Amino acid sequence: QVQLVESGGGSVQPGSSLRLSCVVFGRTVDNYGIAWFRQVPGKEREGVAYISRTSGRTDYADSVKGRFSISRDSAKSAVYLEMNNLKVEDTAVYQCAAGWPPYGNRWILNEYDHWGQGTQVTVSA
Repeated sequence: QVQLVESGGGSVQPGSSLRLSCVVFGRTVDNYGIAWFRQVPGKEREGVAYISRTSGRTDYADSVKGRFSISRDSAKSAVYLEMNNLKVEDTAVYQCAAGWPPYGNRWILNEYDHWGQGTQVTVSA
């Protein structure tokens, strides 16, 4: 059974940094393309960052480019989301997801078979 466990969320001030972790249990993280999504109440879930299974190719939502960075540690079966210069609008529940999406479908929710429980990130002055 595959399980994804996120951690690292919290409450911070604008301009701060956080690092979210997503550990994959049951299968190694290298088996999957991994994406981070976020959601706020009343809005659709938004793809934030993606790292591909084979080449490690990454992509980001325009709203976080230059501020967020996704990386993978195969030895720890983990994917990280480094978030810098956080803004109030980054406040959301962040979830990692694992699957095998074609690169062109990396932001499509149904392409992911496994989801973590989510971790809250709150950015406020």
